[in-house]
Amino acid sequence: MQPPSLTGLSVMVLEDDPLLRRQIAAALERLGADVTSAGELGAARRLARELDFDFALLDLNLPDGMGMDLLREKAFSKSVGIVIMTANSNVPSVVEAMKLGALDYLVKPFNPAELPLVLERARRARQSARREEHLREESGLAGFFFGDALAEVKTQLEKILAADQRVEGTPPPVLIQGETGTGKTTIARWIHQQGPRSAQPLVEVNCSALPETLAESELFGHERGAFTDAKTARMGLFEAAAGGTLFLDELPSLSLALQAKVLTALEDRKIRRVGGNAAIQVDVRLIAAASQSLTELVAARQFREDLYHRLDLFRVRLPPLRERGMDILRLAELLLEQISRRHRTPKRSISPMGAQRLLGHPWPGNVRELAHELERAVVFESGPDFDFRHLGGQNASQTALPLKSDDWFNDEFVIPASGFSVEEAVLRIIRHALRQSGGNLSAAARLLSVPRDYLRYRLEKKEIDRQ
Repeated sequence: MQPPSLTGLSVMVLEDDPLLRRQIAAALERLGADVTSAGELGAARRLARELDFDFALLDLNLPDGMGMDLLREKAFSKSVGIVIMTANSNVPSVVEAMKLGALDYLVKPFNPAELPLVLERARRARQSARREEHLREESGLAGFFFGDALAEVKTQLEKILAADQRVEGTPPPVLIQGETGTGKTTIARWIHQQGPRSAQPLVEVNCSALPETLAESELFGHERGAFTDAKTARMGLFEAAAGGTLFLDELPSLSLALQAKVLTALEDRKIRRVGGNAAIQVDVRLIAAASQSLTELVAARQFREDLYHRLDLFRVRLPPLRERGMDILRLAELLLEQISRRHRTPKRSISPMGAQRLLGHPWPGNVRELAHELERAVVFESGPDFDFRHLGGQNASQTALPLKSDDWFNDEFVIPASGFSVEEAVLRIIRHALRQSGGNLSAAARLLSVPRDYLRYRLEKKEIDRQ
């Protein structure tokens, strides 16, 4: 068996036996590794501070201490794969080392030729741990920024989770509505992972990417011979998600006929494969997402009314980025920190001019667009602070006017050609005043110099219009 290549990997070897140290180094260097050796604990500490390593082979018993001390002191970053070397298979020491982050161990004497395989095994373990960490970060809401504008959404999600824990059988469907890029997929993953079905599969489907001719087969499966290319039977995604969650993103993209089949699957908990007669039982928690208003699509006869009412139980609406006020700046700062760390660039702040541009931009692509614009700034802007001169099209090169202390209006704001809703602007100001006053209607009315009943009328009218 060909030993794995270690080309490009940097390895520290901490071993007090000079002969064994040289043998280990030679075995690793033959496969392309860059090896740095140390015979004492003190020297290893200095190397860990001064150099970066991919792996570290640590002897436990050294003339000036224990190699385990480096693990206890967290001398290495989490990205370094640690392999322990010990002259005896002392179980408590090995167990402690693994608890402290070691990926593997070797009992001396061992053949140095074994080392490449051990490091390859450790590398795979490290990659697996990193993938799991990435999945937790991507699917959890630990890194999801709610801010003031999404406080109500967070409360809704917590109530949905509490209901999921109480209900027997299949949890009710969830409908997530919001423009493209507002975070619907992240919310769907959180609902699954925090709920009672977290140990079961989560199957994600972008319905808009399914070809019309194959959509039914993808969702419900097919039997052998059902159509020309159906040489074998195939399980559909409803079956693949059985016991877990099926997330149908952009559900309105499906034809009305397929929407009827989704409704049947929801109500009867059974599906039939294309070309098949047998009803297959499926226990699936459905989460649906749409970027368009389903009520408008129902009125236009582009979405089934019966399916809408079946889905419209646990409804979550994610407001577009342009409605999130000062949260845009807080979110931008968090994203900039992550992007700068990924690009290994110094941390920079957002200038007052840049803040005005971020707040004045309409963000049709929402959070996804914001992240792309921020990354573009990290790569291309060279000033001490971010000005975001690339925002604003033809006006990008103009200098933003500073806001007057007694005037909140941004003179650079350009009314979009598609139009502007004064009603929405008034509601946005009202919501901002309510957030600033901690939800106190009377205090918000005083801030805006209007009667309390005026605010109540505006808010109630908005709710009626939504229904």
